[in-house]
Amino acid sequence: MRISDILRVKGERVVTVPPEADVTELLALLAEHKIGAVIVSRDGARVEGIVSERDIVRALATRGAAVLSEPVAAIQTTEVRSVARTAALDEVERLMTERRFRHVPVIEDGALRGVVSIGDVVKFRIDELQTERASLEEYITGERA
Repeated sequence: MRISDILRVKGERVVTVPPEADVTELLALLAEHKIGAVIVSRDGARVEGIVSERDIVRALATRGAAVLSEPVAAIQTTEVRSVARTAALDEVERLMTERRFRHVPVIEDGALRGVVSIGDVVKFRIDELQTERASLEEYITGERA
């Protein structure tokens, strides 16, 4: 399985925020889209950083409520690991586990083409297991569902 398999189901829509937007605007985006991270990008194609709920919580813990009026660039993670659509799902799972992050941008031809979250990966794996289980039950019982 490849990342492209997840994007085919999930879609390629990506929520981005410009680096100069303030953290309050970022929070509104996270809430509106019910997501846990946003890609920081001026043009929607080039990844300048990523900001997650964890980044916001850490900034609030160290700098207090004043962080809400700071620009997103002040709390973003700039060293962003990305993957290609052709990346094997196993590799991405390992990357997310070892590096302890939950969102990975998908880059193709130098442009942002999607974001895969750990939730997307888990959902895909569960669906895959359910399909396999149904096939095995059908094989064992000889019945079609």
